[in-house]
Amino acid sequence: VQLQACGGGLVQPGGYLRLSCAASGFRLNYHNIAWFRQAPGKEREWVSCLSESDGTTDYEDSVRDRFTISIDSAKNTAYLQMNSLKPEDTAVYLCYTRVVINAVEYDYWGQGTEVTVSS
Repeated sequence: VQLQACGGGLVQPGGYLRLSCAASGFRLNYHNIAWFRQAPGKEREWVSCLSESDGTTDYEDSVRDRFTISIDSAKNTAYLQMNSLKPEDTAVYLCYTRVVINAVEYDYWGQGTEVTVSS
């Protein structure tokens, strides 16, 4: 079971990026998915989540209306579309899911992809 995140990079303020989180070893669309980020010197913070049960999404207030979480079941990949990027969005972004196997919960994190918003 593995999550592989990619898509980060250097972008100017106002620009956009799309992060990907590819799953292997399990079906990603059977589980809730979340993105977190950790800026230098700061705590890890939740950014967005998508519910596997009904597809509802939620966002941290500072990214609401700018970021969109989605999933492509055929590709077994989750995405985070990030528009109108701001310098304060600079962070390492990580995807996360929790898998329950035989009533035991397992937390899985992608390795992180770095986003830098700077002119």
